[in-house]
Amino acid sequence: MIGLLVGAGFSLAFTLFLTPVFIRIARRLNWGQFIRDDGPQSHHAKRGTPTMGGIVFIVGAGMGYLFGHLVEHRIPAIAGLMIFFLMVGMGIVGFIDDFLKTRRQRSLGLGGWAKIAGQVIVASIFAVVALNFADANGLTPAGFAATGNKAAEVFISGVRDIHWLNFMTFGIVIGGILFALWSTVMIVSASNGVNVADGLDGLATGASIFAFAAYIFIGFWESNQSCFNNARLLDPNAAPFCYPVRDPLDIAVAAACITGALIGFLWWNTSPAQLFMGDTGSLALGGALAGFAILSRTELLLTLIGGLFLIVTGSVIVQRAYFKLTHGKRIFLMSPIQHHFELKGWAEVTVVVRFWLISAMFVALGVGLFYLEWITRAA
Repeated sequence: MIGLLVGAGFSLAFTLFLTPVFIRIARRLNWGQFIRDDGPQSHHAKRGTPTMGGIVFIVGAGMGYLFGHLVEHRIPAIAGLMIFFLMVGMGIVGFIDDFLKTRRQRSLGLGGWAKIAGQVIVASIFAVVALNFADANGLTPAGFAATGNKAAEVFISGVRDIHWLNFMTFGIVIGGILFALWSTVMIVSASNGVNVADGLDGLATGASIFAFAAYIFIGFWESNQSCFNNARLLDPNAAPFCYPVRDPLDIAVAAACITGALIGFLWWNTSPAQLFMGDTGSLALGGALAGFAILSRTELLLTLIGGLFLIVTGSVIVQRAYFKLTHGKRIFLMSPIQHHFELKGWAEVTVVVRFWLISAMFVALGVGLFYLEWITRAA
């Protein structure tokens, strides 16, 4: 618990006080944001604002995570390290995209397929690691290892594992491939979902704070109700409602550090933003969100916790599909949907705050459902 608080506090202080240093460095390197000509006219004033700010909170959260473990004299667990692998890996893909945009001074960085390929490579490595490295309790990050070091049972999860959706029903090889495909789709979708939601000052940052805060609660609760706590091992009646999750407390610590880093970053990212997170930050945040869902065994619950990102991404899909089907007609004035409301005359800060409220309601619903499921079992 001390490591969680210290790590989160360190991450917050890091981004709060060191972001201005990064802003000066970014200006010197000419890392300025390029603004599309077909976007809202009010955005043109943002041209040249420093970008790639995701570097700040990725480094801040990672250092906070390590510092929290140092204070508690604990070795970082594999679950937390995997989360930060996703953040850094996706952040590198986003950084290359951002760097090419600033260098070329155009809105096209990496090609679409090149960006997807980078995300798939990072997600595939994550999936392979998740299926291996069982601990003393026979748990890999992804599931159970009945024998040896590889997972023999890996389920699709909702609030917890859904036991009739076991990938390994088809054998370890095919099951492993199916899990890798499933987790890759989740990670790539989530990273692009946060990326699409970015674009207004503080929107993606604030919504992400709510989402990651949910995993502080989920990880801490799963740790407290772990099937491998000493008290649980001595209580045969605890089995129906305990959680067989690998390193749940480390999941909570990682989530707290990312949340703290984002709160400090929001000080500089809120309207008018002095620094944008760029694809460096948005891809990293989305990848980490999916990682939390996979490792905490709450994969389908991510559709609620990340509900705002799902809606925003859905608005783009619906707009494009309708445009093609009707040969040029549009549902929204512009997609993603946040720009539609801007063009309707809403002030940018109004759109951002209202979208934050929507995000908070989705997160509250997701966390409430998570807790309600446990209460129902325990009762």
